[in-house]
Amino acid sequence: MTKISRQEVLKLAHMSHIHVHEQEIQPLIEQLQQVLSYAARVQEVDAQASGIPIKNVNVFREDVATVQDAERIRSRAPEREGDYFVVPKILENS
Repeated sequence: MTKISRQEVLKLAHMSHIHVHEQEIQPLIEQLQQVLSYAARVQEVDAQASGIPIKNVNVFREDVATVQDAERIRSRAPEREGDYFVVPKILENS
């Protein structure tokens, strides 16, 4: 990784319209170097993880569709209108 130079810090400060005092330059160099180092580590981890396929898998049972009696399920609802469940209103019309 390349080191951040004093000129680069001053250029960043100028582009950001930030006034940087002379005594702030060295701490800024160190902080920016830490940020870039962290970003490089994140990229490394991402590159390693990219090869691993992520998949939701149910490890307890096979995921099989079954036929259910819809009326039996609807009959358990505390309140219903026809074939629909009645639930509390959570959104207001504007």
